[in-house]
Amino acid sequence: MKQEQDIKKETLLDIAKKMVVAARTAPKGRGIDHMTFMIAEKSDIERIAGKMKEIAEKEQLAGFARDADNILQTEVMVLLGTKYAAVGLKKCGLCGYQDCEEKTRHPESACVFNTGDLGIAIGSAVSIAADCRVDNRIMYSVGLAVQELGIFSSDIKLAFGIPLSATSKSPFFDRK
Repeated sequence: MKQEQDIKKETLLDIAKKMVVAARTAPKGRGIDHMTFMIAEKSDIERIAGKMKEIAEKEQLAGFARDADNILQTEVMVLLGTKYAAVGLKKCGLCGYQDCEEKTRHPESACVFNTGDLGIAIGSAVSIAADCRVDNRIMYSVGLAVQELGIFSSDIKLAFGIPLSATSKSPFFDRK
C-alpha cells in the first residue's frame, strides 16, 4: 500500500513539472524566451529558507522569516526567473529608453516584455496548481533568496518562487 505522504509528494512533484511546462509554453513577446524554470525539493527548500531567514535578520524584514517558515512546510517549490534582455523593437520605449538598442546599453534595466512575460508564465503555472486543487502562493521573497544563493545563472535578474502544499489548511494564507 502507498501511504498518503508518499502519494502527496509524488503528486506535488508531478504538478510542479506540469507548472513548469505551462510556464514554458505561455505566450512571450515577439516569441522570444528569456526565462528559466526549476523545481526545488526539500534540501533545496531548506537552503532557500535559511537564506530568507538571513535576509530577514540582516534587513529587518519579518515577512521574509514568515515566508521561510511557510516554505519549510512543503516539499516541492517551482522557481521562475527571467533575464533583462531587449526584444529588438525599433519603436517601444516602455522601459524608459528610446528603443531596444538604447536599452541594451543598460543591462540592469528591465524590458517590460521580460517582466510581462514572466507574469504571464507565473499565471499559467499557478493555474495548473489551481486546476489540481493544490495550495500555492507566489513569493518574491523566495526569488530574492534564490538570486542571492546563485541558484539561477547570473543573467537571471528577476525571480519568484511558488511553494506547493497539499494539506488540510494552506500554510501560505492566514499568516501571522
